[in-house]
Amino acid sequence: MRAVPEPRVFEVGDVAEVVAWERHNAEALIELACAIPAGRFRAREVNLQVDRVRVAHVAGTPHAVARDAALVESRPVDAIAVYAALRRRALLEAGGRRRVSRPGQLLVCDVDRPFLRGFGHGLEELAVSIPRLLFTEVTGLASLDSPLVFDAAGAGSDPHAKALVQLVGRSVAADLRVPADERAVLELVSVLATGSNALALAHRAAARAYIDDHLTDPALSAVDVRAGAGISERQVSRIFADAGTSVPRQILARRLDLAHALLASGTGERTVDVAARCGFASASYFSQAFRRRFGVTPARCVDEPRRRLGGNENRPLTLRTRRPGPSLLVGDTGFEPVTSSVSRKRATAAPIAPVELSCEVGTGFEPVYTDLQSVASPLGQPTAAALHTGLVRQWV
Repeated sequence: MRAVPEPRVFEVGDVAEVVAWERHNAEALIELACAIPAGRFRAREVNLQVDRVRVAHVAGTPHAVARDAALVESRPVDAIAVYAALRRRALLEAGGRRRVSRPGQLLVCDVDRPFLRGFGHGLEELAVSIPRLLFTEVTGLASLDSPLVFDAAGAGSDPHAKALVQLVGRSVAADLRVPADERAVLELVSVLATGSNALALAHRAAARAYIDDHLTDPALSAVDVRAGAGISERQVSRIFADAGTSVPRQILARRLDLAHALLASGTGERTVDVAARCGFASASYFSQAFRRRFGVTPARCVDEPRRRLGGNENRPLTLRTRRPGPSLLVGDTGFEPVTSSVSRKRATAAPIAPVELSCEVGTGFEPVYTDLQSVASPLGQPTAAALHTGLVRQWV
């Protein structure tokens, strides 16, 4: 029987709550020092514990975060983090280098190496925290010497980075949240961290991603997965056997996860209809498999929909006064088309320089605040071009 992880939602709406924001992140994701320009601060985080991996969907108004050398030494997190920007550019300082990351890019970094991130125009991103021992187990690496950056959207994007963003986004940022497959997350991160040194992992990660993208096809088979992953049927069987499973079992498990999410969403849809939408040809077989996996019948799952944390965990955090374009919800289209209100003159301004401003600060990581003040206000950089590649393929 498999316990289904429930998302938790944490939201703050005032600068006075920055301490609570820091404390929540320390407990649920990664401990960071936070600095905020004088004025309002709003932030919202959806957290999900997927076995040993933590994932989150984070949105907030302008601020900056950091882990300086003193914080790293006194309170190590012992984890590797992945950040995937969905909206707005962000500043990253690490290893003596400064760069601006844009929406559609994915960052992998060791959070026990000092870094600073500034969100001068606010942020919306996905985050993943992987315990170091687990990261070492799947990659053979003890740490990362410097942050790794990948394009996860657009022409020339890394397919594994894109698949990771889709997988995590479906679990915490979509209207219908389907918990991520921990092994798939780990394998995708491993491929990104090790590159061509993990060919079997790369094939298995590609196969898992293909399965997730085609769950509702009742004819989905090992032959289709083989073609989607670009390997032979024998190879695809072997790489799943090496992971202690098989293609049919992987398809069944993910279909059941999707079905559970649908039934628990409270829409009142009939069990037989959910079974059909999730690719099951037999409603009775679906009911039996569902009970074996979750320990309850589909009907019981419908009767006891997921607990609504605060009653509004699906409510998006509004970070703008106007809505630029249609279909902004991550669950519908993924990467939001980004429009720029920055003038040409502003866009070609001089490089970022420290800005004097009054910052509200959190729990007292004083050494980092001088640096944070230089990036907690708008970066003076143009926003990225529109992104039209969807984060989340609509399953149903």
